[in-house]
Amino acid sequence: MRIPAHSVCTAIRDDIVSGVFERGSRLTEEVLARRYGVSRVPVREALRTLESEGFVVTRRHAGACVAEPTEQEAADLLEIRMLLEPLGAARAAQRRTEAHLKVLRGLVRLGQERVRRGEGEDLRSLGGWFHETLAQASGSPALIALLTQLRHKIAWMYAVEQPVRPADSWAEHGALVDAVARRDPERARALATQHAERATAAHRLRRPPGPPAGTARVRTSQHPVNIAGARH
Repeated sequence: MRIPAHSVCTAIRDDIVSGVFERGSRLTEEVLARRYGVSRVPVREALRTLESEGFVVTRRHAGACVAEPTEQEAADLLEIRMLLEPLGAARAAQRRTEAHLKVLRGLVRLGQERVRRGEGEDLRSLGGWFHETLAQASGSPALIALLTQLRHKIAWMYAVEQPVRPADSWAEHGALVDAVARRDPERARALATQHAERATAAHRLRRPPGPPAGTARVRTSQHPVNIAGARH
């Protein structure tokens, strides 16, 4: 069975975002193929995709390496997100389905319940699912792809502080869902803009160590690609 390149791409991207592969380190096809338990062909395809996304660069005499974004590039990502998330919310108000609304309302209920109980461990992942579902509700494949790529790159470049008043954050989520449910794109756009502004203030640029020499440092354990959902 041939492992799809997109599964390998996801695995490598996740390891870059989590810091397994440090910025500036080399990504050799042989090491990656062994790490993920695949052939070099899907690795090669995955590296091309990751280069187009900005996670990987090809250097003369070194080959594929993890990119080293500048502070300006990182700041630009937050600014781009400030423009795209409100657009996605407005589109969601116009194109959402009842299934989207059901999921969004369920996530808001879960988030507010966790806040009331003082259980903050899951709030970040719940917030991520909320914004992913909101993007899906926009019905725009191009916009969904851009927002997904932005989320990955922002998570790579920034650490996010927990909000001082998480109840306020989830109240904002609830108001946004209400605007989407009422099919009010301008209200949804305005609420998403306010929410994105507050969220941006909680982002702190990660300060990675200096670029390492040689090949990428990886964990010694094997990291096979999850192929449960792969198409044959």
